[in-house]
Amino acid sequence: MTEIWPTELRVSKDRRVLHVTFNDQASYPLPAEMLRVLSPSAEVQGHGPGQKVTVPGKRDVTIGSLTPTGNYAVRIGFDDGHSSGIYTWSYLRQLGQEGGTLFADYERELETKGLSRDPLQPRR
Repeated sequence: MTEIWPTELRVSKDRRVLHVTFNDQASYPLPAEMLRVLSPSAEVQGHGPGQKVTVPGKRDVTIGSLTPTGNYAVRIGFDDGHSSGIYTWSYLRQLGQEGGTLFADYERELETKGLSRDPLQPRR
């Protein structure tokens, strides 16, 4: 199989979507919320089997920065301070192809755990 890499990474004006176009012309809009809650970081994925964390309250998260990491990945920083996820080209491609299913699984996890996509509102 030919190696796949992005030819364009573009953040939307509202910073809520990362548009990724690959060298085979496949193009995917990746919502910031999905990128954040499915981050490949150890903080989200854990350090071993069964340690994955379900991250609630990220519906309004935005992309703050993109930092190239070698020739194989990009580090995405979010406005909630999370910036430890290194998104390889193959992971971005996977999110483009399977993101709908993965995000639906995430929403089921939230429901099962009694959590919400909405940020916690401060008490008045």
